[in-house]
Amino acid sequence: MKETIFLIVIVVMIIVLFYFVGSAVSLWIQALVSGARVGLFNIVFMRFRKVPPKLIVTAKIMAVKAGIKITTNDLESHFLAGGDVMRVIQALIAADKANIELIFNRAAAIDLAGRNVLEAVQMSVNPKVIETPLVAAMAKDGIQLKALSRVTVRANIDRLVGGAGEETILARVGEGIVTTIGSADSHKSVLENPDLISKRVLEKGLDSGTAYEILSIDIADVDVGKNIGAELETDRAEADKKIAQAKAEERRAMAIAVEQEMKARVQEMRAKVVEAEAEVPLAMADAFRKGNLGIMDYYKMKNIMADTQMRDKIGSPDQPDETDK
Repeated sequence: MKETIFLIVIVVMIIVLFYFVGSAVSLWIQALVSGARVGLFNIVFMRFRKVPPKLIVTAKIMAVKAGIKITTNDLESHFLAGGDVMRVIQALIAADKANIELIFNRAAAIDLAGRNVLEAVQMSVNPKVIETPLVAAMAKDGIQLKALSRVTVRANIDRLVGGAGEETILARVGEGIVTTIGSADSHKSVLENPDLISKRVLEKGLDSGTAYEILSIDIADVDVGKNIGAELETDRAEADKKIAQAKAEERRAMAIAVEQEMKARVQEMRAKVVEAEAEVPLAMADAFRKGNLGIMDYYKMKNIMADTQMRDKIGSPDQPDETDK
């Protein structure tokens, strides 16, 4: 029974040893014949370190064949840090063939920073064209211009870590276009010489602090937009008109208020007159009682009033007499 258990243990150990060492031997022989020195035990222990041996050996062989010196520990460290080992090796090979100075530590830092280091190297060799969105700006004569530009950029390897991206380039170019068009005295000068925009924008050094180097800015299209100046003047005139109308309405309301106040005062005066006239019969009655007014005096006063009324009627024939109402 013990011998059987011992044999089973021996067989399991042989199988495990064959699994770890057998595949490692093939990778070790592959590295050996390729000139890449990767230790057999190092390949075996990569599995325990959760590192894929095939990836590391393949990357090491690629680097050695391209004449790039990289240690196996550097490749393992970059993989364990979460980097893309194969992309870094390909970037180093491409940079070496293009005579671009790029060391492994910088390439690893660029890769760990989240940028595609291989694409950056390719962009250094083959510049990329970025098309800006349509930018609208107004010249000093009030005419709106809409410009579309294409920016040719090349990746700056030294500024890939910490440098701004394409969005910053587009924003700065758009700002430069707006400033250039806005400083033009006439929109015609911009239409006649659209290259003035690219020249002035390039003079501003818009690629400072970015991960790219601007090679050229080409104006693809310039279109005439709205007459913003005329629209602003129209809006201003309309606003002034509304203000004047509001002030006139305010004055009219004040005049109506004053008129109503005067009418009220007239009615008040008429009421006082009626009140005064109402006191006349009372005064006459009091004069009769006290003997200050005789009957003949009363009739004389009535005759005088009748004569006065007749004269008024003759002087104003269109107005009916109060006695006829």
